[in-house]
Parts: sequence; structure tokens; C-alpha cells
Amino acid sequence: MSNPAMNRLNVLIVDDNKHMITIVKTLLRGFGMNRFLEANDAAEAFDIVRSEHIDFIIVDYLMDILDGTDFVRLVRTGEDSPNPFIPIIMLSAYSERSKVVAARDAGVTEFCCKPVTATELFRKVQSIVNSPRPFIRTPHFFGPDRRRLKLDSYRGPERREEEKDVTEETSDIEATETEADNSQADIDALMNDDAGSENSEAA
Repeated sequence: MSNPAMNRLNVLIVDDNKHMITIVKTLLRGFGMNRFLEANDAAEAFDIVRSEHIDFIIVDYLMDILDGTDFVRLVRTGEDSPNPFIPIIMLSAYSERSKVVAARDAGVTEFCCKPVTATELFRKVQSIVNSPRPFIRTPHFFGPDRRRLKLDSYRGPERREEEKDVTEETSDIEATETEADNSQADIDALMNDDAGSENSEAA
């Protein structure tokens, strides 16, 4: 699973649990990576982003004061963010639809459910390294474009504008759904779905 090219990457790991940082670093070392920076909260992490060259970030969802989604928004849209295009992988033990959608719409690149496996994390890292996603900007969203699946139902670029009303109509329904844990496959489907959030507006 080790990839020699990965040993040149600088990775920022953000988690208020030092044990979890150790676990993530152990997994990444198995991929051939050895350049790590770490932070225990979003404010410290953002200071590192502003002062160091970072190739990608792994951030926990639930942290005190500012959570993972707050941190992602700082990186993506903060006035003093030096690189809003940094790939960000979010790790979380909370896999409910609302959590995944909130992270997705904040601009996270990938979402990985805890307990994270080496295979799944490697798949996410490979994706951001080998197949970087283009970014889009709308009045309400800036982040990775989720349209990386070639769907038979896709009807061309007009689809985004057509589905704007659908987004508004389904938002209240989603809020009242009984939340349940999602599998990693379900999460990946939500991360790749180009309908149902701000990201579905015309770029």
C-alpha cells in the first residue's frame, strides 16, 4: 500500500484527541508518508495553514469551540486563508446524513467514517492526490465540485439550474428525516451527489 511519491507530502492532522492523531499518523506512515504537522483545535490549525506549506489536511468533525466544519469554512472562505484549495479529508464517528451534508456543503473534499480503516483512508488519500477535484464558486458555496460520477441521468450543464427549486423543496424534508448512521458507501454517495445542496446551483 506504500507509495514512494507520498513521502514528499506535508500533512496537517487536526484533532483534539492526541491518541487519534497517533492512529492517523501510524496509518499514513504505512502509505509511505512521514511529514506531519498536528493541531489540537481549529484556531491552532488555521495558524499552521497560514504559516506552513500544507499539501492536504485531515480534520476531525467534533472539536471544542470550533468544530471541523467551522475549520473547513475558515480554510475555504476566510479572508486571510492562504490556500482555499487545500484538499481536506474529514474523519468522524458521526455518519448521520445531516453531518455528512453539513461537511460536504462547508467544502470538505472527502468524508471518512470512524473507525477508519487503512484501506479506506488510503483510498481517500489516493483520490485527492491522483484525481484532484476542480473547485466551483456559487453565491453560497466554494469548494470541490462533486460532479465526478458519470451518470446516465445527467442531462447537461442546465441540470444545475433546473434542480435549484428541487434543492429548496427537499431541504425541509431532509431536516425532518429520522437520522440514522450511514455506511461508508452511503457517505460516498452523498459526497458525490450533485443535487440537494448549495453545490447544486449553477457555477
